[in-house]
Amino acid sequence: MSKMEEIDWTFAGANTRDFTHIYHDYPARMIPQIPRTLLKYLDIRHGVLFDPYCGSGTTLVEGLLGGLDSVGVDINPLAKLISEAKTDYFIDPSELRKSINDFIIWTMSPSGTPIIPRIYNIEFWFKPTAIKELGLIMGYIYRIDNIHVRNFFLVAASETIRESSNTRKDEFKLYRYPAEKLKKHNPHPFDIMKLKLERNYRGYLDFYNQMRSSNRSGLSRVYIFDTVKPIPSQIIPDEEASIVITSPPYGDSHTTVAYGQYSRLSLEWLGLGNGNVDKLSMGGRRINKIINFGCSQLDSAISNIAAVDEKRALEVVSFYLDLKASIQNVSKKVKTGGYSCYVVADRRVKKTTLPTHEAIKCFFEDSGLSWVNTFIRNIPNKRMPAKNSPTNIVGYKEETMSKEYIVIMKK
Repeated sequence: MSKMEEIDWTFAGANTRDFTHIYHDYPARMIPQIPRTLLKYLDIRHGVLFDPYCGSGTTLVEGLLGGLDSVGVDINPLAKLISEAKTDYFIDPSELRKSINDFIIWTMSPSGTPIIPRIYNIEFWFKPTAIKELGLIMGYIYRIDNIHVRNFFLVAASETIRESSNTRKDEFKLYRYPAEKLKKHNPHPFDIMKLKLERNYRGYLDFYNQMRSSNRSGLSRVYIFDTVKPIPSQIIPDEEASIVITSPPYGDSHTTVAYGQYSRLSLEWLGLGNGNVDKLSMGGRRINKIINFGCSQLDSAISNIAAVDEKRALEVVSFYLDLKASIQNVSKKVKTGGYSCYVVADRRVKKTTLPTHEAIKCFFEDSGLSWVNTFIRNIPNKRMPAKNSPTNIVGYKEETMSKEYIVIMKK
């Protein structure tokens, strides 16, 4: 553990998009160097890695590369699709190469019936030419018989859909381009799709070769599930996980990262749902009274917020109640001697810093795990302004989240 204290957990300048990590952008994506380093220095070589909020599957991929089986859950169907595709190393590269070449040839003289979803106000979010090309792409993909190859194409299509939309690309939330920029915005989905397929193929080839050359044989399973509820043994039995590595939500979706808004257009085009992810996320179910958590720093912060805005304090309490319930459920899945590693940032609400990393420590201790260490890392290249204005006070700015905490617990 002493060697871990010497690590620069920021990993500035590191390649965070190697292997299948290149596949798909995703909000608050964990960089692979964190799980890779944790597995190495905690000496986890066998068993099961569990990620209870797996997102785009970074940790699951690293688990496979480290020789473990991987189990992930998430409430977002798009996260499940991306994670399954990123952890799939069972496609023959020559078959995948041929499938990509066939698609490229098809784009020169596209045919077939377009599959265009019934999206409310679709022409608000997409230009007519983009709708037509995307529809043709979806029609083509659903004619692919090999489910592994089809999922590979669907992940590329998901990014193509977002980049072909009228949505600002520097935002995870749904914000339409302003009128002037929209006039110049003329995306070509065929060209975008070809670029995504070629890029992802290179990443897949590296992953495939690495898994084969090292004789890795781990398997990955991904489920749609909300860990605020008890986790069924069919997903992962109690005392099964050698290690949990994950990054939970930093707060309720409507005021932090809107995973549902980011995913909505892809979900609708891919037929995976209508984007109600944010309503189902932690803190989505509001309570009507302030709760004392028995974690002094957290309770003090909530009290400060309540003194200014009780409604906002209740929203905060709702989130931490869900986080605590989830941690209680996750703790049951860690085997004796196993680790749970949570990567999280402390957000600010009403000028008060919420000590989420301390809350996680408290919640795990309540569930019988012992604290090992907490490492701090700066967040480079974060898609968030260095300061924002959370109030209506003219000229008042607050710093946003710039550090993450890696909280390590042991059972």
